[in-house]
Amino acid sequence: MSEIINHPRRFFLGSAAAGIAAAEMAFMGSAQAQGASTSSVPASASGLVKPLAPIKQIQAGELDIGYYEAGPIDGPPVFLLHGFPYDIHSYADVAPLLAAKGCRVIVPHLRGYGTTRFLDSATPRTAQQSAVAADAIALMDALKIDRAVLAGYDWGARTACIVAALWPERCAGLVSVNGYLIQDIARAGIPIPAKIESGLWYQYYFATERGRAGLTANRRDFARVTWVRNSPTWKFDDATFERSAAAFDNPDYVEIVIHNYRFRLGLAPGIAKYEALERRLATLPVISVPTITLDGDSDGVAPVTDGKSQAAKFSGPRSHRVVPGVGHNLPQEAPKAFADAVWDLVSLRS
Repeated sequence: MSEIINHPRRFFLGSAAAGIAAAEMAFMGSAQAQGASTSSVPASASGLVKPLAPIKQIQAGELDIGYYEAGPIDGPPVFLLHGFPYDIHSYADVAPLLAAKGCRVIVPHLRGYGTTRFLDSATPRTAQQSAVAADAIALMDALKIDRAVLAGYDWGARTACIVAALWPERCAGLVSVNGYLIQDIARAGIPIPAKIESGLWYQYYFATERGRAGLTANRRDFARVTWVRNSPTWKFDDATFERSAAAFDNPDYVEIVIHNYRFRLGLAPGIAKYEALERRLATLPVISVPTITLDGDSDGVAPVTDGKSQAAKFSGPRSHRVVPGVGHNLPQEAPKAFADAVWDLVSLRS
């Protein structure tokens, strides 16, 4: 079933190296100007750009995970999972909406972001899709939460999809922006339409050592440019951006990001402890839990769809919703639409 919600791309082009450099500098200036413009609901102007606090820490698996929690401890649990290059503040407005309805809301920093740290300095800084999903399960275990609704976009949506597919007994429901996002790594070398390829320019950039150096040197500028390209209709301000950008100062951020994108392209190996999970994911398992998929119709990464092409990947109840005028960071751009989708699944448990 496809629904339309009534709420109010990017290109990467270049030839010679000098031309690319000039274009990048020009775009960064444009992006900074656009990022500083006033949004339709200017949070900073009304004094509402505040960090989610307090941040709690808990040892889970191979990590010490930083997370924000809101709502009653005995409420139906909901995990909200962020993407790249964003952080927990994508849910700054979603979390209170769900907490007010009685949900126990958990918003973790993924590995490589914010206050999340590796417990052992010798642990490989990997971010293959199964590792990030295993982190979510480890966090649920550490918090003694048996089952929860998982919701996310970008990396967070992929993580939620994997938990739903591999551990359906732990997932009461799934909200996934852009639908089924488990990576088909075996087919990573097959080209896709040029219009979509152009939106994924940064993935190919990160496949090079220049990309690693660029992210290391310019992590804030890179994120700002990406925010603008991913969500061309979202007029975020400086305060909103800086609130999230602090999460990129994590000492493992660059290595985690680089490994994530190289692994998905088949350009970097995983580690042995996750091989069994990756073999299961290589079968592109069907998701059986109740699911709501969402698309923003102004997404600069993934073109809007009616959801029908992915129908076979969902064997349980599933509906697809399109949110007009919204880009890739859907929960931050349209918090009520996102929170409504989560609540609809929570309500199924009642």
